[in-house]
Amino acid sequence: MLQKTLIGLMTAGAATLALAAPAHADQAVVWSLTQQVEPGGQIQAVVFAEWDVGCTPSGPVTSRGFTAPLRWTEGGDWGRHAGYTTAVQRPGTYPASFPCSDGRRATGSFTVTGNPLPTRTAHPKPTTTKPKPNPPVTSKAAEPAKPQVTVKPAGAPQTGDGSLS
Repeated sequence: MLQKTLIGLMTAGAATLALAAPAHADQAVVWSLTQQVEPGGQIQAVVFAEWDVGCTPSGPVTSRGFTAPLRWTEGGDWGRHAGYTTAVQRPGTYPASFPCSDGRRATGSFTVTGNPLPTRTAHPKPTTTKPKPNPPVTSKAAEPAKPQVTVKPAGAPQTGDGSLS
């Protein structure tokens, strides 16, 4: 009889564990995603794996509203994972999601607002105006230099050096 009771308790314990695991897997993941961003602006995502409904990310956050997937580049207390990416230029509301290591998928959305930022080009546009031509160069024959006039000083040599003879 004791053996049947122990087998019954072990079966009940296993059933309880089996029922508890899917309940956690069905819970929504609590995470933070920038809610509104200007076109071309920075988006941040943060999740805390050690919270009751947190998860450990097993991949990047992806969205059609990102220029590139959001990679988890920062860590911290309470299993903190965070990362940044850039929003697309087109305004609208976009879904975003990432996989958790426990099999769940975290989902959320964000809005790209306003008008697109002007795009900067790496190369300036070519100018359409032509530069003014330089005036024509005329060559003049070099004139010979005029000789310098010798000037004789006036003073002591013509009047004497001032000595008595």
